[in-house]
Amino acid sequence: MQLRTTAIIVSARQHGETAVIARMMTVEAGLVAAYIAGGRGRTLRPVVLPGNVVEADIRSKNEGALPFARLELTASRGPWMSEPLPAGAISWMSALTASVLPERQAYPALYEALGGALEAVCVAPSARGWLPALITYERLMLRELGYGGGRGAPPPDAKSGEDLTALIARFEKLGRAIENYLLAGTFGDVMSARNLLLGRLKRMDA
Repeated sequence: MQLRTTAIIVSARQHGETAVIARMMTVEAGLVAAYIAGGRGRTLRPVVLPGNVVEADIRSKNEGALPFARLELTASRGPWMSEPLPAGAISWMSALTASVLPERQAYPALYEALGGALEAVCVAPSARGWLPALITYERLMLRELGYGGGRGAPPPDAKSGEDLTALIARFEKLGRAIENYLLAGTFGDVMSARNLLLGRLKRMDA
């Protein structure tokens, strides 16, 4: 495998004393796992945060081997990880992507939607500005993986001027389809990230 591309970090797991195994969403190859030498070091630790956008040079000697990757940071989500709502949204979208997509299968629409939703979280002045993009990403994930948006899911398009309370209700209702179809039985810890975000949204809207 030889690929140089823009990628979105969706997970980073410690490997040995100094390295990490990062999973990255790419437009050409979908979800790709790669070994990042020195990923726990001072220089690369802030680069391999979930949600970050990087330029990745990914290479492996043969098709079955775990690739090595070199990364250059393009856009950092670090400044938003100290804010509960943005941090919850970034963590949830990253965890969902890393957990349910098959590796090395391209989903260009999901790549674009994930990038757009993450950017919305970082530029919108409030959750009302980015929650529609997050909901759109979840619905697209269901469709791309063959579930058609999920039985009982809310209508796909938000109404013009829909307030935060209505958006939170949509988000909560869609959670049943996410849990029953994408995360059924084996990903309770991943769903807990969504439940944490939902709780924060409800407290803000109370």
